Amino acid sequence: MTTLVKNTICLWYDNDAEEAARFYAETFPDSSIKAVHRAPGDYPAGKEGDVLTVEFTVLGVACLGMNGGPGVKHSEAFSFQLATEDQQETDRYWNAIVGHGGQEVECGWCKDKWGISWQITPVALTKAYTSPDRAAAKRAFNAMMTMKKIDIAAIEAAFRG
Repeated sequence: MTTLVKNTICLWYDNDAEEAARFYAETFPDSSIKAVHRAPGDYPAGKEGDVLTVEFTVLGVACLGMNGGPGVKHSEAFSFQLATEDQQETDRYWNAIVGHGGQEVECGWCKDKWGISWQITPVALTKAYTSPDRAAAKRAFNAMMTMKKIDIAAIEAAFRG
């Protein structure tokens, strides 16, 4: 049975929404699959029983994965931003995404194997670049601009000058 959620993020997948939802549920806390909906009959792009949509949550955010085919590609215009507490947590999520067929990007961004963008953002980075000490914030920001996965110790060292 479908649960009514007023606002849901709909993510388009070629044909592997269920695989993506399972990866998210296994990787991130407060993530789960709520329902898998299958086609009640044959249709032009598929057959009865094919997965049409998957209701899931990622870090408490309601999502609907739709198997829409290869016609739409993801872009950085949408991303999940995950605040991490320390380097261990940063490394764990980064390595899970990149190590499962994803790719590194820059400045704490990576993409999962389905093309969804993720910002793995340590709280220390956010505190550094939003500091009222604008010179220290700029040093930390400039350090971040040279990184792919964020190195918290390097951000903190740059902040201190």
